[in-house]
Amino acid sequence: MTMVDQRPARVYLAVPAHRSEMVAKAAVLAADAVFLDLEDAVPPSEKSAALDVAVRSLCSLDWGKKLVAVRLNAIDSPFIEREIRALGVLPRLDSVIVPKAERESDITGIADQLQDAAPDRARPMELELLIETALGLVNVDLLAGSHKSVAALHLGVGDFAASIGARSSEIGASPEGYRQMGSAQSGYPSVPLDLFAYPMMRVLVAARAFGLRAVDGPCGAFRDTRLTESSALKAAAMGFDGKQVIHPGQIEPTLRAFRPSDSELAHARRVIAAMEEAEAIGRGAVTLDGKMIDYANIRMARRIINLGS
Repeated sequence: MTMVDQRPARVYLAVPAHRSEMVAKAAVLAADAVFLDLEDAVPPSEKSAALDVAVRSLCSLDWGKKLVAVRLNAIDSPFIEREIRALGVLPRLDSVIVPKAERESDITGIADQLQDAAPDRARPMELELLIETALGLVNVDLLAGSHKSVAALHLGVGDFAASIGARSSEIGASPEGYRQMGSAQSGYPSVPLDLFAYPMMRVLVAARAFGLRAVDGPCGAFRDTRLTESSALKAAAMGFDGKQVIHPGQIEPTLRAFRPSDSELAHARRVIAAMEEAEAIGRGAVTLDGKMIDYANIRMARRIINLGS
């Protein structure tokens, strides 16, 4: 298991790498992390130019304290070997994102190629794996532990929905026919359903088991601030470290969602104070506001406080 970079990655901004003006803007925006996309956001005719812009930008722009990644093209694409050779030597590049990660052998192969490209690199290049197919989700535990340089798991919501045959064309949203079970007409209460609840939890558990960052996929409705924030709140509440965004307008709502509220922080501090008082008189549990709390609550409270710092 690698030592995963501990910088925050609450907001992971995706930027088409061939759009040099957008790349330059991303360097100064408030996102914690940025990934320059060489894959889905770049048409085939611009692949070479996108790599050139990415390399030039990583050598010339001031990225501050951001985590900076580049999403490679597909493992079987004709572009990936050149990408690895060009990117592996860049000291400012923190990681590469592997799309449609499905097999251990592919991940170890990319890790070995990156090592060969820059054998004297001070810190090994991290790998972030996009879980965006049914096979990738089935193999997520194997992928998470496939190499010591694996540092993060991302859920690719659009391609995952396509992979399982979901009848939806909206990225990150459940299909209309799946969103609710029951209705007033049927006599049963309406229950909201979420297509991504299972894959999100599956990716999150694998990430936690192997000490990796967990990053949720984007909300495609980038002009809808309320939907963007509610989507991010779901990921934050589950325990994800961050969420991809596809537009600068989504940065602030997503940051807001991942910051604990004042009331959450106040309650977390009260939990810790109550347990400290219990410890002082030799108890391992105590009642607070009519509810029993113990050391599990302490661990949860400390995570909330850390998120707010």
